[in-house]
Amino acid sequence: MEALAARLSHLDTEAGGTIRVVMFYDTLMRRRVDLPALTRASAALAECVVGLRLHGTGRTIRTAPDGRPPAHDPAPASTTLPITLDDEEIGTVWLERPQGEGPLDDLLLDRLSIAAAATLERYGPARTTMADPALVELVISAENDEAARARALRLLGLAVDRPLHVIAVRTPLPLDRIGTLLCPTSPVKAAPLDEVGVVLATAVDRTRLPAGTYAGIGTGPDPHTSWTHARTALRLTTELRPVIDHRELGALALLAHIPHQVLHQDTDVTSIARLARDPEDLKTLDAYCSTGSLRQAARLLHLHHSSVSRRLDQIGADLDITLTDPDGLLRAKIALTSWRLLHDRPPTP
Repeated sequence: MEALAARLSHLDTEAGGTIRVVMFYDTLMRRRVDLPALTRASAALAECVVGLRLHGTGRTIRTAPDGRPPAHDPAPASTTLPITLDDEEIGTVWLERPQGEGPLDDLLLDRLSIAAAATLERYGPARTTMADPALVELVISAENDEAARARALRLLGLAVDRPLHVIAVRTPLPLDRIGTLLCPTSPVKAAPLDEVGVVLATAVDRTRLPAGTYAGIGTGPDPHTSWTHARTALRLTTELRPVIDHRELGALALLAHIPHQVLHQDTDVTSIARLARDPEDLKTLDAYCSTGSLRQAARLLHLHHSSVSRRLDQIGADLDITLTDPDGLLRAKIALTSWRLLHDRPPTP
């Protein structure tokens, strides 16, 4: 690349120079260089200091013609040009030429700006987990059009054309740590929003979450639907089931659309509310409803199956539901799910 810059730096005529500048940046873009390499090559071609700044992150790159950071403080820019992506100004590029503007500086900066925008669209900003909550809200909001959502995703460094998981999280741990655990090898962004953490990830490893963290995973046709699904799944998490993918809920997710006053009036839900005064009874019923098996519930609870059997007999009598009957188990599961939707903050172990 340095040899190419050296050959093209001695421009003979304006027309020939124009073609060479265009070819130079076409070569850089085909080679998919990153921002530091782009500024180094540009500085070698321009034979002066080249600068680039990103508005969203404040990141600034200044490079001298020898490829190293300038030893002196920034000089007044002889030429500047904004970096635009989807009609939004996301940064600035400039030349620091002490002798004033050169004959091809406007063209050089124009091509540099285009190349920088393409690089940012491909690689995104610096690989940090925590993101601007306003950008995350733009992604998951129902009120934004696709163009605005795409701009926000690009500014976050997330691909527009890849499936996106939206995860709603409650945790006592730093949210950036949770984001890294959920998605250790792919781009991930996290931000707090309305007392709930939001994680945007292209892949999810649900087995890595630590104890005390509750997560609902949404994967819908668009980020707003995914966010709605993720919040519903989070409302149904428990100590025994701290991570729920909305797709696992099936028809149970429909209960989230029933008005609260209707759920409050149901006698089975009212019975669950009384049962919930005893956390151990609630946990026992939760384990049985989750597994549908007395022995599997006993393993989850670390109890002998005979002890769990006695508890379930008493719980069934209190609820006036025969839990060993398939219809009775279904009633209990629906009632328990409905009660959780009315009391949507997961318990702390």
